[in-house]
Amino acid sequence: MAPYAFAIVVLGFLLFFAHLILNALQRKRDYLWYRQLWSFKRLPLSRKQHLQTFPFYNNLTPKYQQQFEHRVCRFIADKKFKHRYGQPVSDEQLVLVAAVACQLSFGRRDYLYEFLDTVLFFDEPFQSPANNEMHKGEYNPRANALALSWSDFKTGLDITTDNLHLGLHEFTHVMHIESERHTGMDSYRYHKFHQLILRELMNPELRNRLSNTPFFRDYAFTNQYEFMAVLTEYFFESPKEFKAQFPQLFEYLRMALLFDEKWL
Repeated sequence: MAPYAFAIVVLGFLLFFAHLILNALQRKRDYLWYRQLWSFKRLPLSRKQHLQTFPFYNNLTPKYQQQFEHRVCRFIADKKFKHRYGQPVSDEQLVLVAAVACQLSFGRRDYLYEFLDTVLFFDEPFQSPANNEMHKGEYNPRANALALSWSDFKTGLDITTDNLHLGLHEFTHVMHIESERHTGMDSYRYHKFHQLILRELMNPELRNRLSNTPFFRDYAFTNQYEFMAVLTEYFFESPKEFKAQFPQLFEYLRMALLFDEKWL
């Protein structure tokens, strides 16, 4: 074997083992040695104007705005967007739904929600085929589809002081279920810290505080999925109060999302 060919083989083995070591360290120490290598995609002006109304984007530094816009572009290109009754899907709907999805996943390397293929819009709350009840949003993991009431989605964006955010709530369900089925690093981390949150809830002192301090709305205690979704709404809309009252839950959720507090 020629010396240069041998060197290439050795380099390949070294890179392979370095990859394994870095992955192991990232899982053990809960960090990413890189989040995003490229940030080159840009929205056309007709869509960029809607992104510029999104507070989370506007509060980022230029560097992170570039990353965020790139992710929004990728999300839009990766998903199918449909209206339940065949009406056109507007640029505003495309951009704002993608922006909420990317806001929630901004700390992660994997931000495209592999277990989501289609976003289905309704004008108003709709009857769920699962239980015949009226829903504002619903994720169907069998169909990899997320249905949203557009009027309620917009209300969640417009009112930022009530800890009710339909978009964040429903995308948390997608992320949560993905973490139970996917083996990627971000899913592994989310599942790990979700389990720590559940373990923390077994602490009698914390349960007593949750009972006596009605900070989270009652719906949070429906089941583990709703608890994580409601916690996420509070994480983004009332981060200071959440951190002050329940610092351990806040930190576990922050690590589940690998979210930098400066983005809040």
